[in-house]
Amino acid sequence: MKSNARLESLPDTAGNDAVLALGALAQQTRLAIFRLLVEHAPGGLTPGAIALRLKLAPATLSFHLKELANAGLIGDRREGRFIWSRAALAALTALVA
Repeated sequence: MKSNARLESLPDTAGNDAVLALGALAQQTRLAIFRLLVEHAPGGLTPGAIALRLKLAPATLSFHLKELANAGLIGDRREGRFIWSRAALAALTALVA
């Protein structure tokens, strides 16, 4: 059955960004990492603190952080020899909107 209702289409970039972000969050470990970083916003956590809290191996954590960063959901900042990962709250807001 065909519907006569037309769906409003998103611009390609907005749609692609949303699909990429939702795809990244559709994996259990990445969702747990992202939720943890949202809880600790805006400061974020070091990878060591994330690994400790979620009981993840460093290589596993590194892979998932890279996927979240590629989706634009997290960013990082350097402070001395430490790297702090933090949720990109603006990206989350845009995704929800």
